[in-house]
Amino acid sequence: MLRGEFADAGGSTPEELLSAYRRRLEEPIDDGGVDAVARESGVDRDLVAALAGGNRPEVTLEQAAAILATDGSLPDAETIAAEARDMLLMGMSTAVLDVEAIQSGIDAEMEAKEIQQKIEGRQAMTLAEYARLHQFIESRKR
Repeated sequence: MLRGEFADAGGSTPEELLSAYRRRLEEPIDDGGVDAVARESGVDRDLVAALAGGNRPEVTLEQAAAILATDGSLPDAETIAAEARDMLLMGMSTAVLDVEAIQSGIDAEMEAKEIQQKIEGRQAMTLAEYARLHQFIESRKR
């Protein structure tokens, strides 16, 4: 989700990448505490507590960005989410992929139109969906 932190995304499985994202989300929670992160991020306290407890709740890219933004050394949530989506778009350009090729490559887990809307931020994207798209796009850049 942050540039450079997941340099080998294409060499991982989507599940491994999702686990790495979740570990990254635990860092600001460990540093700031569940209550403070929930308050600062605007993310439901139960969701933040579940993440802190090592559970695997469904998290959207926007929620993840809001949690990461509580780390004072990072940009605001909107910027983090936009950069994450931009990383997918730039990867698509580098790998010369369009949304139809991605749909085919991920065995139609998402429709091409849905992929486009999620990457553009016009439709919510879960962290699991982001991991799937990130891994596939990066794997095609090799």
